[in-house]
Amino acid sequence: VQLVESGGGLVQTGGSLRLSCAVSGHSYSGYGGYAMGWFRQAPGKDREFVSAITWYGGRTSLADSVKGRFTISRDNAQNTVYLQMNSLKPEDTAIYYCAANFGGLEYFRTRDTKEIDYWGQGTQVTVSS
Repeated sequence: VQLVESGGGLVQTGGSLRLSCAVSGHSYSGYGGYAMGWFRQAPGKDREFVSAITWYGGRTSLADSVKGRFTISRDNAQNTVYLQMNSLKPEDTAIYYCAANFGGLEYFRTRDTKEIDYWGQGTQVTVSS
């Protein structure tokens, strides 16, 4: 599975961005059974869970720090996962990584990041105060 992020950039506090993650590979079997989503890593900090969605069913999970501001969605026909980020804060500044892992949402959320199945290359999000 290959994951390619886009949509990062520089935005002022209170602004919005939409990240996209294009998913490819596994065309022979599809992505059933996978959860896909986003982690982020700020300078000097560990990579942390942000949001995830099941490929089939579209069940979602959000970190408490982004609830009410971020929304995750996917377009199965376009093989793309989105992260809509509203009301951005300076503390949201980080590199955002798309990830895919075989298993459910809770497994995706709590799995050691070193064991996540697939990662994208990351996209920088910077929120100025």
